[in-house]
Amino acid sequence: MHKDKTPEGGNASRKGLLTGLVSSAAIIAAAGGIIAAGTLAPEPAGSRSLPAALAAVPAGSSVGVCPGPARLLEGTEAGTDPQFSPKSATARSAVSGAVISAPGGVLPGSRLSALDGTAAVEIARDDAQAGGAAGPQELKAGVIEQRAVDAASVLSADARNGQKASAAALMKFSATDGDLQGFAAANCQPPSNDVWLAGASTTLGRTSVLTLSNASTTPATVSLELYGTKGQIQAPGSRGLLVAPGSTRSIVLAGLAPGEAQLSVHVRSAGGPVAAAIQQSVLRGLTPGGVDFISPGAAPAARQVMTGIDIQDAGALSSLTREKGYEDAGPALQITVPGQSDAVVEIKLFGRDGQKALPGGGVVTAKAGSVTEVSLAGVPTGHYTVAASSDVSFVAATRVTRGLKDNQASDVAWAAAGIRLGSQHVVPVPQGGKRILIFGALEDRASISYSAITADGKIQAASTADIAGGTTTSIDVPEKVEESTVVGYIVSASGDAAYGALLLQQDGREDISSLALMPAASGQEQVPVTLGY
Repeated sequence: MHKDKTPEGGNASRKGLLTGLVSSAAIIAAAGGIIAAGTLAPEPAGSRSLPAALAAVPAGSSVGVCPGPARLLEGTEAGTDPQFSPKSATARSAVSGAVISAPGGVLPGSRLSALDGTAAVEIARDDAQAGGAAGPQELKAGVIEQRAVDAASVLSADARNGQKASAAALMKFSATDGDLQGFAAANCQPPSNDVWLAGASTTLGRTSVLTLSNASTTPATVSLELYGTKGQIQAPGSRGLLVAPGSTRSIVLAGLAPGEAQLSVHVRSAGGPVAAAIQQSVLRGLTPGGVDFISPGAAPAARQVMTGIDIQDAGALSSLTREKGYEDAGPALQITVPGQSDAVVEIKLFGRDGQKALPGGGVVTAKAGSVTEVSLAGVPTGHYTVAASSDVSFVAATRVTRGLKDNQASDVAWAAAGIRLGSQHVVPVPQGGKRILIFGALEDRASISYSAITADGKIQAASTADIAGGTTTSIDVPEKVEESTVVGYIVSASGDAAYGALLLQQDGREDISSLALMPAASGQEQVPVTLGY
């Protein structure tokens, strides 16, 4: 072995080592020179940090998760896992929705399915082709009209040509008997890892059940942050809630936060995103007080806007809310401040003829880490837009009620804070009852374009509403256009900031539901990417 180490090999080895040391020294010296030069030489006047490069992210499928039908709790609410009794004999639940084609009439692959992916209705196949009669810019719609459901469901539409599909759906529940007598509707929500829900209550006669639905193939681990009138609530059992793929988990909020008149829930998910909603029902003694699905609203921000607010006669409301058990039977704004600083909130109420003054004034202080309620009673009957602004971020929702007699069934709905309207929002409209599109403009004039979607898949000619700044406009939805049933609308806005909602009522009943318009489809997005090791 030693014979292999010849003197020539040893010299070569030492020569290589010396060369490496010299090269290293040269590199170090060069680096030192660069550092010294950078230290001594002044920076160019235009020197600045370069932003992270933007990488294009392909558009994904459009997904909306619809909550399942409302169901009565059975037995005690001492725990958080509910047991449900059979639904009432008259309860009906159905999903309505629409998927919009690309110009030329090509519908994206789309379907309504169960939460586990089992297809219920195929709207269009992935290889669908445009009809020969379609013009180069003509749109058409794939329609779901009053599809009966008995569990959570999912509307999904595939991306096409780098663009997310324009699609939306809602679930409508109604019952004319039992403790869940009333009417409720909810938008089918895109799954998220972070949402806020405001308007729950766990006092006597109020039942709030949080439903978490996981339509992905990844398990979701959910944590809840609860806010009440006295501050944030530390509740054992509110962290690490597992929601398996293709399943729904229901949680009785009274088991986490009992006796809370106003309760907001911040839902955060790790792993798979979830769709969250709160089934809220009211029983005033033996009289049904309504049912609603509380949907997520806008994320915490310095301004929140809610439209689709229906306010009844001020005098009758005043008399009703003085009755025991009816304190929450009138309209009110709830403000949740998640931060460490109190929020000074300015509230403006815009009606058909402009701004209306609130009897209690328009400025309130909302305590940090808690929920504050502000009554909206005392203004004239009509439809309104509520705009609230502050110096700190907050979450908001507005309670809407119907019914003015304490011995008759009434209903309640929560209007979540909405988003500013842009281009091509899809607004599904369920059948039956009174349907009203409501739009509010804030400071300056806005223009709204709305095109009816009919059951035959046609997009009808657009109509336009010009809305003055600081006003609210209501548009009744007709039953038919050109002899075909109206199943939805495509809505676009221009001009100043405008907001929209769909208000639903039932003929001859004190039923109500208010749904903020969903965001429009987005195209290819770009995200900042930082390279490192």
